[in-house]
Amino acid sequence: MIENLSYDILEAIFDAMPIEVSFIDSEDTVRYYSKGDKRIFKRTPSVIGLKVQNCHPKKSLDKVNQVLNNLREGKKDSEEFWIDLNDRKIYIRYFAVRDKNGKYLGTLEASQDITDIQKIKGEKRLLD
Repeated sequence: MIENLSYDILEAIFDAMPIEVSFIDSEDTVRYYSKGDKRIFKRTPSVIGLKVQNCHPKKSLDKVNQVLNNLREGKKDSEEFWIDLNDRKIYIRYFAVRDKNGKYLGTLEASQDITDIQKIKGEKRLLD
């Protein structure tokens, strides 16, 4: 539930998260990306309003379209994969965004560098 949060606060929340997010609407148009200083996949304001297919290499378009179609058609609610990039492990997830009635509104992409997370062992309690 959201109460009395301005656009600026919501944007600051997304920018503070250790996960990069992008939103592609139901027509496959890029509508939002979190900024973050250390983005894994650099974005410029010029991607807003572009079809997401124009933001990926041609060799991956079939996979991009298949993921989006599976989410759009309700065949899946999410998709995930991971890649090695510059000695880092990058975890990328896609989530179908639907309204209260199940209507597809678009896709949320979440990318995170999990290299250091994979090294976690044992426990660390709050304020230790």
